[in-house]
Amino acid sequence: MSSRPLVTVYNEKNEATDVQIKMPAVFQSPIRPDLVSSIHELVRRNKRQPYAVSREAGHQTSAESWGTGRAVARIPRVRGGGTHRSGQGAYGNMCRGGRMFAPTKVYRRWHRKVNVAQKRYAICSAIAASGVPSLVMARGHVIDQINEVPLVVSDKVEGFTKTREAVTLLRRMHVWADIEKVYNSKRYRAGKGKGRNRRYKKKLGPCVIYNQDNGIVRAFRNIPGISFMNVERLNLLKLAPGGHLGRFCIWTEGAFRKLDSVFGTFKAKSLQKKGWSLPLTKMSNADFSRLIRSEEIVKAVRPPKKETKSAKVHGNPLKSTRRMIQLNPYASVLKRAAILQQRRAEGKEARVATKKQMKTRKGRKVAAK
Repeated sequence: MSSRPLVTVYNEKNEATDVQIKMPAVFQSPIRPDLVSSIHELVRRNKRQPYAVSREAGHQTSAESWGTGRAVARIPRVRGGGTHRSGQGAYGNMCRGGRMFAPTKVYRRWHRKVNVAQKRYAICSAIAASGVPSLVMARGHVIDQINEVPLVVSDKVEGFTKTREAVTLLRRMHVWADIEKVYNSKRYRAGKGKGRNRRYKKKLGPCVIYNQDNGIVRAFRNIPGISFMNVERLNLLKLAPGGHLGRFCIWTEGAFRKLDSVFGTFKAKSLQKKGWSLPLTKMSNADFSRLIRSEEIVKAVRPPKKETKSAKVHGNPLKSTRRMIQLNPYASVLKRAAILQQRRAEGKEARVATKKQMKTRKGRKVAAK
């Protein structure tokens, strides 16, 4: 959004006049690229022309399935004989000469209803973005030599009727570089549009917004890339082509002064749009990092806790004797009894093994005698 309080009006010779206009309130509107993109997509659909394939396409032949038992697919086949066509599959979308899958119909839902308030909000965002030089340059416009953004010219321009006058004005305003960009961008269109009367495509140049057409459209219409709009009938498709913010706009003085009456201000409603008020920003200061570090907020916020709680480790009682005793104090008695029983069993086995060895020795001595 533009923050300059006054805008200078320039005459047809690119000389600053003594007239300065207060920046219209619509340039303070929130810039919402998400809303502009979605509304642009819906509005764009309302210009589509219905198309469909012929209802008879793919079915203009006599065909019938051969049924089962012939070791061939059950797709309908062309009747007759004596030609390659007879016996070929027909009708199906997988067949040569058959219809397409789900043939297109002209009664498709082509158009979309769009909320009026949302359309107005999107137009306000597009106007606000056109007053930010960084957004205008990011969109690809060549405006590094112009005096200021938004660019306002005197009402005398609305009376131009010759293209020569318009070209002279654009050259003096240092806007012709943006027109040369349009000339240099002309290229072949990709796809089938080349054969449908739209062989070439090119970039867009500035948009001229006027109050009264006293010949201005006739003067500028033969210059490529330029669009025209009346300030009372602004179009989102031209203010944000492709749903992208930052279209370079050239305003006439009368159109620029009329913005407050068309869209209203933050204190007064619009005079032409019933019940419409300019959208307000959610935050008056969007610099959140600066806000959160301000003295007022730092004093009101609780200081951070320095005590850190370590996670309590839950030992496995089947592996940790101490943990088992905490859960079951009698476990120490059971474990002690198990140890003593194991020792007694080991002592018994040792005594039995000793006796076996003694008997074996005695047997060897008797055998030796």
